[in-house]
Amino acid sequence: MKQENLYDKKLKDMLVSEMQRIFGEDIRRINHAMNVLSYALKILAKEGGNGNVVVASAILHDIGIHEAERKYGDCSGVYQEIEGPLIAGPILKRTMMLDDDIKHILKIIANHHSARDIDTLEFRILWDADWLVNFYDLLPAFKGNKELLEEKINHIFKTVTGRTIAKTEFIINNKLIKKGGNDVLFSM
Repeated sequence: MKQENLYDKKLKDMLVSEMQRIFGEDIRRINHAMNVLSYALKILAKEGGNGNVVVASAILHDIGIHEAERKYGDCSGVYQEIEGPLIAGPILKRTMMLDDDIKHILKIIANHHSARDIDTLEFRILWDADWLVNFYDLLPAFKGNKELLEEKINHIFKTVTGRTIAKTEFIINNKLIKKGGNDVLFSM
């Protein structure tokens, strides 16, 4: 099945527009959400699941970050998990999505850093997509140690497709480059 048939494109476009409105000129966070969405769609195409839940979760997973910074002076995951559902809820209600899907999305957003109270396929897809984007920040710690890198990938990623993408991007296709004076594994 084609990716675009796995979810409602109008829903995706509306949520992207809302996310961009909330993030304003914060291009880094907009790009992060769009990169997470891209990986989530790749994983969704292989793993299956509720496409609208995956798309909404990917677009809105960090939507509480600015409010966390404003309220707590800290954008740590714990605060994003508190503030994100409060912002995402009203947005999702305007979409006319099913109440059960909205509750599912809000639960994913409320646990996307801690993985505490949820283990659905849609959550695992979002978890892996977010980690695929964030994993680049961890690469310098591995200093080219592919065995340690593979062990970490196997530990972190929750779907077969997520692990496969991570291994392909960070182990098979990597090249050691200099970045800011540090050796960094970098996917080409």
